[in-house]
Amino acid sequence: VHGGCAWCAAHARPLPWRTEPREPWAALVCEIMAQQTQIARVAERFGPFMERFPTPAAMAEADEREVLALWSGLGYYRRARSLHAAARAIVEHHNSVTPTDPDALAELPGVGRYTAGAVASIAGHVRTPIVDGNIARVLVRLEGQDLAHGAAGTARWAWSRAETLADAADADRIAAFNEGLMELGATVCTPGEPDCAACPVRTECVARREGRQREIPRPKATAKRSILHAGAAVVTDGRGRVLLERRPTGGLWGGLWQAPTVDGKTPITAASLRSHVLPDSPNTIELSLGFEFAGETEFRTTHRDVRFRVWRAEARSPMTAKLSALGERRWVGISEFDTIALGSAQRRVLAAGGVSADGVSAAEA
Repeated sequence: VHGGCAWCAAHARPLPWRTEPREPWAALVCEIMAQQTQIARVAERFGPFMERFPTPAAMAEADEREVLALWSGLGYYRRARSLHAAARAIVEHHNSVTPTDPDALAELPGVGRYTAGAVASIAGHVRTPIVDGNIARVLVRLEGQDLAHGAAGTARWAWSRAETLADAADADRIAAFNEGLMELGATVCTPGEPDCAACPVRTECVARREGRQREIPRPKATAKRSILHAGAAVVTDGRGRVLLERRPTGGLWGGLWQAPTVDGKTPITAASLRSHVLPDSPNTIELSLGFEFAGETEFRTTHRDVRFRVWRAEARSPMTAKLSALGERRWVGISEFDTIALGSAQRRVLAAGGVSADGVSAAEA
């Protein structure tokens, strides 16, 4: 297995955080960004993010809202809040220097065993194991273990095996070894159709030798997904602006901006949405269109399906301060979308209501 280090050096993807020497803060940022997010998307957003927050101190000094705005498009915004809290902890407890000790890393907000091990081994050359879903799959196939993907027992076995392998690795090769496992799982030993011919450890692989590489790990039983219904109003004014509100902190999409939205366990009606947009006494926006049904769109999160019904309306008079009685609201020019924390689901809703996600009206697109 350790022979894969040379393969990694020759075949690893040229990602922007793979510098020599590795910088611990950059390693921490990219690992947290990559949790449950495609690497291509992370690579696209990493440069601008690091340009604004090149050090933990730079992020610690920033307002959380700015961090969330630059995180837009990466999803799972709790990670951005955790990274912001981790930056402040690094400034306060580590003299603004990102630690490379796995125990110290694991004490930072939002940093689990895998992330701590990845940063420690890749940026600090600490002989410590790492296991995520990709690495577990590589190890299970190599050893021919009849285990289920994502099961607790599979994780325990994989961590034990990874620890044995890390202990046997040369200290100056642990970074290449762990990163090699990452690359194998991400690019070669993939879930459905592994490219065994390209694998540097194919001669050691029990699953390949027994012809079971497509059968293991066994699929994990999928949990039943819940459904959340939502109704959203895309309200524009005569100046090309869109009415947005900030969701409460915490919970689904906490703290992000959205078109005024009501959600619940049953489909949302136009009447309930209208009462959310227009406070009863007195109304603070006059609508020249009323509410016109614009369509439906669905967004899948990790554990649920969010089903949006979207209405659109045009405002005839400007928003007054009274409108904020139901929460923080403001008019936002469509050219400002990239400067606020506006998630993918919210962009999809705006597009359904006639405002495209790239910052131009649907009529102009």
